[in-house]
Amino acid sequence: MKTTDHIRVLAVSALICVASGSAVFAAENPNRFNRLFTPPEKAVQSIKDDGIHDPQGPAVGVLQEPKQAFAPLEKSISGNYVDWTASLRKQQISPLFDYQDPAKKPQPMDLNIVMEVKGSTPDVVFPHNIHTELLDCSVCHPQVFVPQKGGNQISMAEIMLGQKCGICHGSVAFPVSDCKACHSSKPPAAGGKKAAKKAADKAPKK
Repeated sequence: MKTTDHIRVLAVSALICVASGSAVFAAENPNRFNRLFTPPEKAVQSIKDDGIHDPQGPAVGVLQEPKQAFAPLEKSISGNYVDWTASLRKQQISPLFDYQDPAKKPQPMDLNIVMEVKGSTPDVVFPHNIHTELLDCSVCHPQVFVPQKGGNQISMAEIMLGQKCGICHGSVAFPVSDCKACHSSKPPAAGGKKAAKKAADKAPKK
C-alpha cells in the first residue's frame, strides 16, 4: 500500500474519531487520548496499539506501520513527527476528503480566526484554509464550534481533555505541546495587548 493510501485511511479515522464522540472517551481517559505527547523513543510503533484502529480489524494486516509510512514525509518537532501541512503542500500525501464519497473534492476557505489570549502569550491563529482542505465544515460546525464570532470559549484544560480543538489535536493531529503551531500571532506591541488595541482604535481609519 502506498503512503498516500495509508494517509487516506488515517483521514477517514480522523472523521470517524470526531463522529463517534471521541471527546467523551478523552474526558474519561485523557492520558490515553493525549498519546501524541510521548517522546519518539516511546511513541506507538504499531497500528494495533495506536488507540485509533481496531486491533481485530482488517486494517491491522493491510496498512503500513506508521514508521514506514511516515518516513518519506516532511518532519515536525512533536506528535507523530510529521508536518502534515508541509507534506500536503508538497503533494506527498493525498488525503481522502470524504470517506463516504471518494470523488468529493474539498472547498478550501481562506479565513484566519484570531483568538485573543491573556498575558504576553501570542494570540491563537486558527487557519480555516488547511482545515477545510482536510475536513468538511460539518465535522466541526455546529456540534463542536458555533459558527459565530465570539460564540466559543476555549480553554487549554478542555483541549487537554480531548474537547474542542482537542478532539483531533492529541490523537490524529499534532498535540498542544507544539505551542507555536497555534500561538502564532505576532508579539504584542510595547505596553502589551491592551496598549496595542488602544493604539489601533486611535489610528485614523482608512
